[in-house]
Amino acid sequence: MSTILAEKKILFVPLDWGLGHATRDIPLIHEMQNAGCQVFIAAEGKHAALLQQEFPEITIFPLPGYRIQYAQKGKFFGLKIIQQIPKIIKAVTNEQQWLKKIVADYQIDAVISDNRFGLYHKDIPCVFITHQLLIKTPFGGWSERTLQKINYHFINKYSACWIPDFKGEDNLSGELAHPSKLPNNTSYIGCLSRFINKPDVPKKYDLLVLISGPEPQRTNLENIITTQIKSLQIKALIVRGLPGSPETKTIAPGVEQVNHLNAAALNEAILASDIVLSRSGYTTLMDLARLNKKGILVPTPGQTEQEYLGNYLMEKGYFYSLPQEGFDLKTTLEKAGKFNFHSFRENDMDQYKKVVRSFIDELSRKDAKRAKEAKIF
Repeated sequence: MSTILAEKKILFVPLDWGLGHATRDIPLIHEMQNAGCQVFIAAEGKHAALLQQEFPEITIFPLPGYRIQYAQKGKFFGLKIIQQIPKIIKAVTNEQQWLKKIVADYQIDAVISDNRFGLYHKDIPCVFITHQLLIKTPFGGWSERTLQKINYHFINKYSACWIPDFKGEDNLSGELAHPSKLPNNTSYIGCLSRFINKPDVPKKYDLLVLISGPEPQRTNLENIITTQIKSLQIKALIVRGLPGSPETKTIAPGVEQVNHLNAAALNEAILASDIVLSRSGYTTLMDLARLNKKGILVPTPGQTEQEYLGNYLMEKGYFYSLPQEGFDLKTTLEKAGKFNFHSFRENDMDQYKKVVRSFIDELSRKDAKRAKEAKIF
């Protein structure tokens, strides 16, 4: 049952950089719905397909993403991104024009932009979600300072900036979301995960492999895993990260491969596995932390953020991390089995729910105030 009187119309727009931005918005969307809001989503391609599967009743507007192209070789990753900055700027300009029309046509009350820079509006509250206040680059120094200034320039155009992490030392993002200086409108909202921890789920797999991220590196990791896993005597499930097609097949005795799992099925698969092997994408890290699951991280080659997170979280003892180059699955499983994993259990995994309720309550208070002022005059 709704806890507010007036239905608010909330627009969610995730960045099209892997599937993580879309999946981490799922718990926020559920909480908005629980608060009685009507939610709209803007996305395209596999992001729209994933969110439509999770929310078949929600209207999804077609909105082109930034459509970033990635280098075949990891060492050229940063340079390839920098070359596409003009394309990103053009997309941001288009977002601004698009948003004005959508807000007017559908009477949108608020916007939640997950790392898309052009979705702010002067007449309604707009929230920017990011775990990267400091953007890591292969060049460090001046390049990171310059990108941070650009980042803050856009963040400051929003009503609020929500950081999906914990405020203290026991955090997932290190200096990415805990730089020396924060924008004035920031709030830490805790771990964002669509999953629920359940006790006593029976073991089904020795290993769960989650393939994700941009091409061609997604396919590169998949080929490495599928080739090497055939010689191992283990029970495993490989999730290819390709929503839209339900194909499932057995690739070796005890080893199944599926294109995609919905949230409920993936939740069960993670809980039923001894250990999870994945990229060090931030949303996946939040999912593993939420479920208190051991993880082996293989950062996307050349993706500086993932490489930093892998090293940072291994140093803190939360996950075991190693590079894709020279990867050997058998040796990796042996070393991970001896690693002393730490836990995130002490943190409040439902912190974001309080933030959402406070946000909706504030929208309602503003509406009530406007209605009262209109009566007076």
